Amino acid sequence: MKNPTLPEHLDTEEELPMVVPRSKTRPSVAMTEATRAILQDAEIPHLSEQEMIERIQHLRQQRNAIILAHNYQLPIIQDLADFVGDSLQLSQQAAQTDAQVIAFCGVHFMAETAAILCPDKTVLIPDLEAGCSLAATVTAEEVRRWKAQHPNGVVVAYVNTNADVKAEADYCCTSSNAIKVVQAIPEDKEILFLPDMFLGLYVQRMTRRKLHLWMGECHVHAGIRPEDIIGTLNEHPEADLLMHPECGCVSQCMYALAEGDLPAERTFIYGTGGMVKHVRQSPAPVHLIATEVGMLHRLQKEAPHKRFIPVKADAICEYMKTITLPKLYRSLRDMVYEVRVPEEIAVRARRAIERMVEIV
Repeated sequence: MKNPTLPEHLDTEEELPMVVPRSKTRPSVAMTEATRAILQDAEIPHLSEQEMIERIQHLRQQRNAIILAHNYQLPIIQDLADFVGDSLQLSQQAAQTDAQVIAFCGVHFMAETAAILCPDKTVLIPDLEAGCSLAATVTAEEVRRWKAQHPNGVVVAYVNTNADVKAEADYCCTSSNAIKVVQAIPEDKEILFLPDMFLGLYVQRMTRRKLHLWMGECHVHAGIRPEDIIGTLNEHPEADLLMHPECGCVSQCMYALAEGDLPAERTFIYGTGGMVKHVRQSPAPVHLIATEVGMLHRLQKEAPHKRFIPVKADAICEYMKTITLPKLYRSLRDMVYEVRVPEEIAVRARRAIERMVEIV
């Protein structure tokens, strides 16, 4: 059976674009304002984990709040959440809820997306400095300058971008629907794809459309290399490989597949939502996971009878892990930190998101 996550034709004739990511300093989360506030709090340092959980349960009722957690969050946060999913699934869940308060346990651009889609709700993030190394690779001003160089171009922005960047885009996309979004754009149009170059290269290969790529990357996924993939697969011949399209090795793995060094029948490229669906349906007893390691907790809960092995055990996003139990409690107790998007930006960003939804 054809593997829908791989190109129809695997070959070694295509030139592999040599791209160098833009050099940008990753924001530090070594000591955030929220972390300092926890250390100085009169109550929180004296509470046990169970006491904090009980207080959170009380506050979520009192505030009419829902807790949303991304797949990469700490296990204890995922277990407390009303809903766990990928960034767009969480925002869609936020839009559907009757709750007035949304405690968003993820990174800042995700909370912004929820605020864009839920302008009548209060969106909180437990640590305002929970950023994203990928989103930080591009600014709205840089997109405007890029658009000026390609006045007839169509801008497709990965949902992993800040609100003001989404506002400059014609379409948003996710890792699971980027191919469909690009395929829906007329072939005579130039496409400016941002900010993840590895996802863009994957989409370019799957659609056979030439894309102008922004040279951004997620530092966690960029660190997963071909040797990690091949070595782990060789150790576990009974396993499926589930690889995120942001991984820095996707293009090289396409070549390995074409050469027969990777098994096409056991290699799948998915966003986190696709990984969840795959493990539910696949008969494979073992799955090798090439993404941020927080995903393993979610997958283990979905299929407790299976074994999940990280391709890279230190693929850890410090921004996701910035959200902790004490910060979630403080967020609901003190109603911090509220995420707001200026209306003129929200309107334009919402338009790009809605255009994506119309296609998929």
